[in-house]
Amino acid sequence: MPASPSTARAINDRLALRLLQEEGPLTAGQLKQLTGLSRPTVADLVERLTESGLITIVGESGEQRRGPNARLYGIVADRAHLAALDVRTEGVSVLVSDLLGRVLTEASVPIAGDSGTGPAVEQAVALVERAAKEAGADRLHTVGIGAPGLIDPVTGELRDSSGLPAWHRRLVAALQERIPEARVTVENETNLAALVEQREGCARDRDTFVLLWLGHGAGAAVVLDGVLRRGASGGTGEIGFLPVPGTSVLPSATDCEGGFHSLAGAAAVEALADGFGLAVAAGDTAGPRAAGLVRAAAATAGAGTAADRFLDALADRVAIGAASVVAILDPGCVVLGGEVGQAGGGTLAARVMERVRRMSPLATEVRASTLGGGAVLRGALLTARERAQDDLFAPQDQ
Repeated sequence: MPASPSTARAINDRLALRLLQEEGPLTAGQLKQLTGLSRPTVADLVERLTESGLITIVGESGEQRRGPNARLYGIVADRAHLAALDVRTEGVSVLVSDLLGRVLTEASVPIAGDSGTGPAVEQAVALVERAAKEAGADRLHTVGIGAPGLIDPVTGELRDSSGLPAWHRRLVAALQERIPEARVTVENETNLAALVEQREGCARDRDTFVLLWLGHGAGAAVVLDGVLRRGASGGTGEIGFLPVPGTSVLPSATDCEGGFHSLAGAAAVEALADGFGLAVAAGDTAGPRAAGLVRAAAATAGAGTAADRFLDALADRVAIGAASVVAILDPGCVVLGGEVGQAGGGTLAARVMERVRRMSPLATEVRASTLGGGAVLRGALLTARERAQDDLFAPQDQ
């Protein structure tokens, strides 16, 4: 059946808004050309979207041609403000952006392990409120949070996880209470990193890949045929619990010690580097110590050096996790993400790929993340922006 007039208008409006989002400001003529709609139809939708406050005149086009200049229409960026959070065990980072994702302010705060749940939550919430004020945001439309741990696929809530601070789970509810007008959502940090690597990072040419997160802990995110897979309980990619050789105990349902985490988590990487007598390069304060150690080793590695032997040993460990997901999923591509994965760069990625290819008959490319730990914050912003736009760009009652 043909669409009703109101449905057709809604479809056309949404199409025009998406084009303005992707292409930037456009004239009515350019919208006509890109949408294939008639001139009167484009004129009607421009009028509707302008009256609704979603688009406005942002300039003129056609200075080089004869006749009057054409008006340029663009999305009203400050129609909504968004916040994105990267929640770690040791602190919180936040950024506030406009509807188009342009970052207006960034801030972070460390949270001590002995702070207690109430004070820790207050520190994090106050950080968000200060950032919103600095950005000039009277209200936040959507807040996207990236956090370690399992996300319940039914409720969308962060589940209790062993080893993670209690304030993590309380933070989501506290933000919703203090900013009741905002839509607050939470997603696993590694899943967010994979989404943004696919959109903006090193996996843009891949519909199927696995991101192996190497940061404070070890995790994985699975993208198959362009879709992020979460699993029946939201735990797809909890590779830190994977039993592996080289550890003294087995992991349990409440503790990933003895699993892949014990080989590739930050503490394990630091201990491995210490065993080779390595140190962080002078002046390197970017990210956790484990990343600094790997970065220094990658920069100074040479045949037979301690840095070279350390990278080989680290690649042996990382390859165990990578080969495991390759054997089950055959993704064709594994991205080494997180601060440690980015720090190792192509040097570590090449070593891991060589080992995976020796361990598996399945052709697999291993790439280093271009975004590292910053992918979580970028991913949280990406999802917040898309959810806000889905709401604001939704068909209106005609």
